[in-house]
Amino acid sequence: MARFKFRIPPSTRSLSVMVFFPILFFSGCQAQENRIVAETTTLQLVSDAYEFTEGPAVDGNGDVYFTDQPNDRILKWEAKTNTVSEWLSPSGRSNGLYMDQNGNLLACADEKNELWQIAPDKSVTVLIDNYKGNTLGGPNDLWIAPDGNIYFTDPLYERPWWNHSAPQISERRVYFYNSTTKTLQIAAEGGYQQPNGIIGSPDGKTLYIADNDAKKTYAFTINGDGSLTDRVLFADMGSDGMTIDQNGNIYLTGDGVTVFDSDGKKLRHIPVPEKWTANVTFGGADRKTLFITAMDSVYTLEMLVAGAY
Repeated sequence: MARFKFRIPPSTRSLSVMVFFPILFFSGCQAQENRIVAETTTLQLVSDAYEFTEGPAVDGNGDVYFTDQPNDRILKWEAKTNTVSEWLSPSGRSNGLYMDQNGNLLACADEKNELWQIAPDKSVTVLIDNYKGNTLGGPNDLWIAPDGNIYFTDPLYERPWWNHSAPQISERRVYFYNSTTKTLQIAAEGGYQQPNGIIGSPDGKTLYIADNDAKKTYAFTINGDGSLTDRVLFADMGSDGMTIDQNGNIYLTGDGVTVFDSDGKKLRHIPVPEKWTANVTFGGADRKTLFITAMDSVYTLEMLVAGAY
């Protein structure tokens, strides 16, 4: 999540069914050239009834959960009806989300700098609330590997709802949570300014981590024990959030959405009419709907490719 000062409204705006509004047009020639965005498609505004949107995560039906962190809530977009409803509030100031194989929603809940597991019945289990007795900097975004283990970024963006003023951990890191042993360890550290967006390949062999303030995104080899090695520069661009499609293309966010192939070659830029694009995932029954969170809005874009998850 980007470093923004949020204005929390005195009351929460009500949600309603939103219709599609065409925003930007993508030509058929460009779509054929890059084979990513569907021909003659338009970026569609779903809703702008929020304060700051983040953390989209798709479930088994293709519906997408996302956060409105300043208003302390998780919302759900239903793909079939294109409607948004409030799913959980309060939500521990949840930021990044990810759905596990059992239908639990994992949330980077930075009200108390915790990692939550939210069951389908909305009961909450706190998986992580410290590292060696010290409060984390602020879990931001996460990815669940095929084996169920969890990687999450831990930058430091000061929040107005925190009671503490000084961090207990000075290093900005990426952590690895072993879901079998229930243990937490450092996965990556060493000079990171603000590790933020994170996504892994479906085969569980490669992890992409964005250092947003440094404007760099790296690729790592994931070893059998969950450790990360062989760091290489993937792109000279940071990212607030990211996703991956079925062809291994990586989608980075910030100034709209920028797509790179698996070798780090830029394929195209998808403009979004907001000052900041925070995060992105693939939704819909066929996973061919790009779901984008940007400032106070959420958008969709129909794609030629499906998401990897």
